[in-house]
Amino acid sequence: MLWVLFLLAAWAVAGSACTRLCLAAVRAAAGDAATARVRELTLYEAAFLSGGPRRVADVTLVAMARQRRLLLARTGWATVVDPRGRDEMERSVIGAIGPEGQSRIAPVRSTAAAADAVRGIADGLVRAGLAVPDSARTTVAAAVRQVRGAALTVLALGVAALLTPLPPDMPRHLVALWFALPLALALSCLALARIEVHPYSRWASPAGQRLLGTLARTADGDADDRTYLTSVAVRGVSAIGEPDLRAAFAHRGARG
Repeated sequence: MLWVLFLLAAWAVAGSACTRLCLAAVRAAAGDAATARVRELTLYEAAFLSGGPRRVADVTLVAMARQRRLLLARTGWATVVDPRGRDEMERSVIGAIGPEGQSRIAPVRSTAAAADAVRGIADGLVRAGLAVPDSARTTVAAAVRQVRGAALTVLALGVAALLTPLPPDMPRHLVALWFALPLALALSCLALARIEVHPYSRWASPAGQRLLGTLARTADGDADDRTYLTSVAVRGVSAIGEPDLRAAFAHRGARG
């Protein structure tokens, strides 16, 4: 009964993949619960948790442009007006623009996003339990991919089993039903992953997302510069109100 061997292989593949995904999610959740500390987020921290390193670079560019220390032209060029950065992120942006004081926004954004200042922000958020460590994000994502592969493998094994000779008293639809069980297990794990595990694939941990949710409720409107920049940090460059400034970012194909 060759189809039974195929069925055992299908259960082994689906079971191991789903177990790995569950363990990865549990470890990530345990780490968040153990280390998360509630505190007020800085503008850069909010930007990182909302959109990662590139969002931090965007907020820095917008903040400097609003303070007239950096000119962001509609054509997608950045020009330094004041070469004295007030913090590490601003100095990273100025350094990314280069000694000539002018550069396209796209390479400036990429270089600033990879700067040591951003890595320092990320490390601090991870220590506080508000950001997802690279290792946890990679582990969970890899586990999800393994479950997807397991579902395809179970389907292939089921098709192979149906193509093999079966005993006369074994209906093919009954064989298909047996293979539907491990396939249902794999698909159920994928469905749950989209609901429960999906937050771990982003920058913010569940604790960080709760802080962002509180911050987002205070980011509406442009009553002051802090509120305006908070809105950009949480929602991205799509929250920029000035048409000229928004057009400058449009040249790099920004999605927010």
